[in-house]
Amino acid sequence: MLLKHLTSEQRYTISVMHTAGHSQKNIAQAIGKDKSVVSRELRRNCDQRNGIYKHELAQRKYEHRQKNKPKCRRFSTDVQKFVDTYIKLDFSPEQIAGRAKKDGVVCVSPERIYQYIWTDKNQGGHLHTHLRRKGRKYRKRGASKDSRGIIKGRVGIQERPAIVEEKLRIGDMEIDTMIGRNHKGALLTINDRVSSKVWIAKLDSKDSTKLAEKAIGVLLPYQHIIHTITSDNGKEFADHVTISQDLGIDFYFAEPYSPWQRGANENTNGLIRQYFPKGTCFESITEEQIKEVQDKLNNRPRKKLNYLSPNEFFAINLSNTKVAFVT
Repeated sequence: MLLKHLTSEQRYTISVMHTAGHSQKNIAQAIGKDKSVVSRELRRNCDQRNGIYKHELAQRKYEHRQKNKPKCRRFSTDVQKFVDTYIKLDFSPEQIAGRAKKDGVVCVSPERIYQYIWTDKNQGGHLHTHLRRKGRKYRKRGASKDSRGIIKGRVGIQERPAIVEEKLRIGDMEIDTMIGRNHKGALLTINDRVSSKVWIAKLDSKDSTKLAEKAIGVLLPYQHIIHTITSDNGKEFADHVTISQDLGIDFYFAEPYSPWQRGANENTNGLIRQYFPKGTCFESITEEQIKEVQDKLNNRPRKKLNYLSPNEFFAINLSNTKVAFVT
């Protein structure tokens, strides 16, 4: 039988010949392996302190890796119950697997969870309805001509401090609105760029004065940690000066046709659309429904936060000026 892994005897031969100055090609011929195997062995298992290859140390490193190698996990009944529970809470497969690993819970890979969901769908199940996209492809956004006019006192994103882009602190916000069916009713969405924590509020209209009042009411409890807020160029943000003065923060506007400059907010709105799809009548939804969606999003683990939830990450870093952020 052809052995895939190097034996301790082969590692001893590598050690002796490498110390004697033999080439990797000659060593490979001596142990009956390809040159790449020798190269990888020397690179992976040498003493990191001095670069010397010792066969005893190399064997110990190999045995340690084998001992700690992830075991093949079956999609057991317990795993299925765990996955079902969190899918129904609208966790994505990646969020389920990531949080399970963080909490030390036995689970399967995101790919295996996706297979399970699509099998369930093909059998008439409904687990796929809890996915954000539900199997639909993304549509490319078009750039329609802007006819919204110029906002007085507008300060462009070019003037925004560089630290905001670096995402080293909580308190740099993005703000937007989502419009209901037939342009009646709207939602105000605000998110923290680093923690992804989101606030959602119902608007009776897109009137700039009313929007400013609502935004101030939402953010006032967090006034002491807010640094900046960034919006698009919609006229609903014409009263930005009031928001800026009442909260004591700096208000900036992204460039026209540049949604990527508010990428976190665009993504947040997409997450909200999972619950309130386009065509939803925002006039008929209740404050309780909005709060339920907000809580779901803020308690859902995120990969970029090392599978902490936005609420957990925000709370941990509430008093810090700089935070550890996983990009």
